[in-house]
Amino acid sequence: MASVVAGKASELEAKAASFVKEHRLPGAAVGVVHEDKLAWSTGIGFADVKRKRLADPKTLYRIASITKTFTATAIMQLRDEGKLALDDPVVTHLPELASATSTFGPIEGLTIRRLLSHESGLQSEPPDTDFAAVRYETEAARNLARAADMSLTVPPNTQWKYSNLGYQLLGEIVALTSGMPYAKFIRSRILTPLKMTSTSLEPLSQRLRARRATGYEPRFLSDELDLAPAETGVFEAEGGLWSCVEDLAKWLSCQFDAGPILSEQTAAEMHRPRYIVDEAWTRAWAIGWYAFRKDDVVWLMHSGGHYGYITNACFDPKEKVGAIVLLNGFALATQLAMELGAIAREAVRTTAPVIEPPAALPEEWKPLVGLYLMQHFGGLVRLEWRDGKLTFLDETDPTWTPTLEATDEPDVFRVEPGFRESGELVRFTRDRKGRVVSVMAAVMTMDRLEPVGG
Repeated sequence: MASVVAGKASELEAKAASFVKEHRLPGAAVGVVHEDKLAWSTGIGFADVKRKRLADPKTLYRIASITKTFTATAIMQLRDEGKLALDDPVVTHLPELASATSTFGPIEGLTIRRLLSHESGLQSEPPDTDFAAVRYETEAARNLARAADMSLTVPPNTQWKYSNLGYQLLGEIVALTSGMPYAKFIRSRILTPLKMTSTSLEPLSQRLRARRATGYEPRFLSDELDLAPAETGVFEAEGGLWSCVEDLAKWLSCQFDAGPILSEQTAAEMHRPRYIVDEAWTRAWAIGWYAFRKDDVVWLMHSGGHYGYITNACFDPKEKVGAIVLLNGFALATQLAMELGAIAREAVRTTAPVIEPPAALPEEWKPLVGLYLMQHFGGLVRLEWRDGKLTFLDETDPTWTPTLEATDEPDVFRVEPGFRESGELVRFTRDRKGRVVSVMAAVMTMDRLEPVGG
């Protein structure tokens, strides 16, 4: 399939080059991912104008808030290990927050889950932040010492309210809960398993520093480029990572197969939108990621913005296609990322599917499949072996297709995520001859209909 995307190389490059030219940018590094491969990538323009160093897929950019997707993943790893719960009050892990101000109820309403999805109502930035003056406190411990200067500024769960401070606090929870510094946790639990050797927090090694793109201020009144301000402090959980197209391709591929770092169920949980942001239903927030609907396609993504850098990484989990745009100037990277992603997605979507032999129905489950009657509701339900799973189907409701996960007990299954009955048990009953006569699916007993002559 990668060759299908590569066949669009000239169209993809023209789109990226036109964007750089139109927005008068110094340069960009861009790429498209399909499944587990970086299917296409290139550099446009300059990583450093003065030295005439060209941009390429190995060039490092400050990916800024895309870092939040790594922080959210770390939290989910700790949740899956039973070391925290998403509905834990943040004050349970950071007791200093007891002195923060909340006029909307107890401070315990500030939970980990709400921070992850920017719905906590917590103020956007640390106390005394002034981006124009390049003033931002990056040390969580110093900010926690000033917790009395923090507050919930809107009621929780009432609106989207983006909070860098919230993710800085999540990074502190990762460190305290895991017993290791945030940077070490991210390196050992995410970057190393995914072989993302060119992604790092500060301080960068000399090898990586030599590959950085130079960040530039927005153009104003002239085509001459001014250097972005020097950084102050060391950003971490809310926006500290540097990376390149080649490494971020591994991160997007991980969203399609999270096996090395997350379960399939947890990855899907992170991608599932939690709430709609706008009245037009075009934007929604998930866990660590946000969703943008365009042309009836829902793209999961995150952008990043830092002095001199604008970035975006987006993906369509259904078609397993994604795009990466890294700029060392100022323009809407989200726009270009979705345009590149759309070109690749269309190429993949319109390609003839590969036909694989169907998975064999396990011998012990053959007596389970068949027709079942719902008493009092007048409907017939089929239990089929479909796409490698036992699946219920109801012709009166095509959206109801719950799949079953085996348990340690024979003839007992659990409904997989995505349906009203999710997590509940499905029990098959047999007669003395061993024939299946009924099934108790969550709260509904259904009688099995035997074929004539069966």
